[in-house]
Amino acid sequence: MSDNDTKKPTGDAQPPPKGAPTDTPAAKIGPEPSNPPAGAKLDTPPAAASSVTAPPKAPPPAGPPPKPAPKNPGFVTCTIDGKEVVVKPGTNMIEAAKQVGSEIPYYCYHPRLSIAANCRICLIEASNAPKLVPACQTPLAEGVAIKTTTPKVKEQQRSVMEFLLLNHPVDCSICDQAGECKLQDYYMKYDYRPSRLEGGKALKNKRKVLGPRVVLDQERCIMCTRCVRVMNEVAKEPQLGVFGRGSHERIDVFPGNELDSDYSMNTVDVCPVGALLSRDFRFKARAWFLSATPSICTGCAKGCNTYVDWMSQDTYRIRPRENEDINKSWMCDQGRLMYKSFNLGRVQQARVGRQSGKAATDAVPVVTRKEAVQAAARALKPLVGDKSLAVFASPVSSNEDLLAGLSFAKNTLGASTVYVGGRPAGKADHFLKTADKNPNRKGLESIAKGLGLKVETFESLTAALGKGQVKGLYAIGTEIPGDVEAFAQTLAQLEVFVVQATNESPITAQATVLLPATLHVEDEGSFTQMDGITQRFRKAYPPRGDTVPGWKWAAELTRELGGEAAWASARDVWRELAGKVAEFAEFNWDKASPPDREKPGINPLPTGADGRPPGYREFGSPRVRGI
Repeated sequence: MSDNDTKKPTGDAQPPPKGAPTDTPAAKIGPEPSNPPAGAKLDTPPAAASSVTAPPKAPPPAGPPPKPAPKNPGFVTCTIDGKEVVVKPGTNMIEAAKQVGSEIPYYCYHPRLSIAANCRICLIEASNAPKLVPACQTPLAEGVAIKTTTPKVKEQQRSVMEFLLLNHPVDCSICDQAGECKLQDYYMKYDYRPSRLEGGKALKNKRKVLGPRVVLDQERCIMCTRCVRVMNEVAKEPQLGVFGRGSHERIDVFPGNELDSDYSMNTVDVCPVGALLSRDFRFKARAWFLSATPSICTGCAKGCNTYVDWMSQDTYRIRPRENEDINKSWMCDQGRLMYKSFNLGRVQQARVGRQSGKAATDAVPVVTRKEAVQAAARALKPLVGDKSLAVFASPVSSNEDLLAGLSFAKNTLGASTVYVGGRPAGKADHFLKTADKNPNRKGLESIAKGLGLKVETFESLTAALGKGQVKGLYAIGTEIPGDVEAFAQTLAQLEVFVVQATNESPITAQATVLLPATLHVEDEGSFTQMDGITQRFRKAYPPRGDTVPGWKWAAELTRELGGEAAWASARDVWRELAGKVAEFAEFNWDKASPPDREKPGINPLPTGADGRPPGYREFGSPRVRGI
């Protein structure tokens, strides 16, 4: 081969060989740049003259990628089961899922307690986490996609249920929590398989008495620790703790102590299973036989919102109802046990004549309601407008009873003063209990002021009785802050004593005319609590015997004495008379009424004979009262 055969051409470049890269200098098509003349100044290096290269890119910054800008500034926007939800920052996944109709099961979580995240049934899938995350503990992040129904989540829920039921006793047939138990509900929804346990279950104490009002079944406990947190964080009385390890772990009181807090029964409310039980309610009624009616606690002036659970014409228990402004989700044990006076010692028949001193064979005969009204009118009529006729009112009565009763006292009886009684003062605490044990003192004072009546103390009444200045007394209620027996003996000297009463007492025994009155659970109305907040309550069940509301007695007495009173309901009383009280001006009686049922399927049935919800009614009357 000659030198000419190997010499590169100086003209147009030859096409690149097949398969050669196109970005190499040999592959470039076009004339080569001519050489610059000798001595010419070069602006760029020879390499730069043929091609200009871009500066190297800066390396990406270290760390996670920047967070996306919020879709809704000030809020967090994410997706739960394909549905977009917008919530406040810090909202956990359980609460957010409720807004779009997705249910995430949980045991240990409670919206008013600290997060424990130890039951693990609320684990779900999140797009920003490689593993399942606890929904109760994890706040929402911007743009995160959450899935609560995937096969992985469902298997986790089934596994947790199987673990919780591993040593759980099969006590549903005798457990008081049956019908209200999350283990029952979640087993049917997330597990529904027979146990795979071979061998016996771990045995623990079945009847551990923690205190005067609470008993613990340690075998049923799932260690959610709600009760421990309630006592630590709400009651501020850390009387419960977790003891032991593994399958021997248990809830118990500290050695040498007992669960005697005034808020101990809140642990029964928050227990999701049948481990903590009320010693008072235990074995008394099935949850599905009870109806729940929204009401107000009458134990003190706080006005805690409650549910009255009842059957037939008996109250079986009182539970707290959520109200952010007053009692949150809690109530004291004293208020819970108030229901016993609803069932026992009730005045159910009208009487004319004193009962005190009568022999057992010479009891005062009962009379009809009409006869009692006529007898009361005959006794009061000679004293109308006389200063010797006194009017007594109890702050346990509802606003409607007081509006009607005090209007009758002023307009028909000519009274200018009302003597205020009520239960004696008690002990207050750091949380809900107040020293004033009357639910409606604020309402009574406002009504008396609006009607132009002077308010006097109970001590003033006893002084007037002692001096003989009072010959007749018309009383709305019988609660007094002093010695009941001594006051009853003083009342024995009166010529006329007409009283509307709910419960028998030495005071009712001295009545010349006794008018049986209903309790607040037997009629609708309102109370005004210590801070001036007026709250409605609903009727739970029909009145017992011949009892009627206090406002109805006042209406019948008014008409019997020649006045006008066309009230047919507590609502009518409020609409006609509440306008005279400035404190009631902004209260809408109809709109303030709470829902008439706790949840779908639980209906108070105010006209029912036994109060049982549809589908659980016996034919005919119940064999025994209440159950």
